Amino acid sequence: MQIQTSPLILTFGVADPVGAVGIQADLASFAAMGCHGMSVITALLIGDTARIEDVQIIDADWISDQARMVLEDMPVAAFKVGAMSSVDAISVIAEIASDYPEVPLVLDPYLTGMPEQALEDEELVAAMRELLIPQTTLLMLSAVELEALAESWREPSAEDTLMIDAMHIIGMGCEYLLVTGTPGEPHEIVNSLFNETGLVRHDKWQRVSGTYAGAGSTLSATTAAMLANGLDVPEAVFEAQEFVIASIAHAQRLGMGRMIPDRYFWAREPEADH
Repeated sequence: MQIQTSPLILTFGVADPVGAVGIQADLASFAAMGCHGMSVITALLIGDTARIEDVQIIDADWISDQARMVLEDMPVAAFKVGAMSSVDAISVIAEIASDYPEVPLVLDPYLTGMPEQALEDEELVAAMRELLIPQTTLLMLSAVELEALAESWREPSAEDTLMIDAMHIIGMGCEYLLVTGTPGEPHEIVNSLFNETGLVRHDKWQRVSGTYAGAGSTLSATTAAMLANGLDVPEAVFEAQEFVIASIAHAQRLGMGRMIPDRYFWAREPEADH
């Protein structure tokens, strides 16, 4: 008899040749948290450590077939949904998620540097709001992404609308919203977690200098892994942030562009004392 020892997570996302973002980053983050990751590829990226140059979208039927075969074979403890590039993909993923309402879902829908981001696509935003966000356990947005998304239902504003916009998102049906990069001191990274009661936690971290690719993907994937391991959302979010800060502090320069977080920093042999 086969004994399962690792929580299983199914991630939907883009395939990145560099391994900085998307599916490859998710699988590395899951493994670092003691989970086994399965993947459904929604698009193929062409890029390097400096930029993402192009994207090839995968047919929605292929997305569905990838996921259904895995889910009919194995029980999953969490879903993670990354960047999406078509309404059909959103529809398919939402339909699949609706068949597993007890499984927590982490949604991290925007990928920095990806060509033709969905923020300006009204149909994509509408599909996400109507089909996927209501099923989401934790939605992750940067403060910039939240501001841009909010302009789909209100006029641009110079006022501090963070709380109002966050509660509007919560009103769409997701349980929690994590907004990264909220206002703070220049030397700090400030992330804010909201639910229907308002602000749940407000975490401040020392900013690590440099430019990085994959910090956001690592945060959402690690949070999904923490949920799969049985943590509640506020605790999972805190533990995931702590891991990301450490992985950035140990980041590696693999090419000529941005640095890549080291998700296996904890496994490196310490240097011998001299």
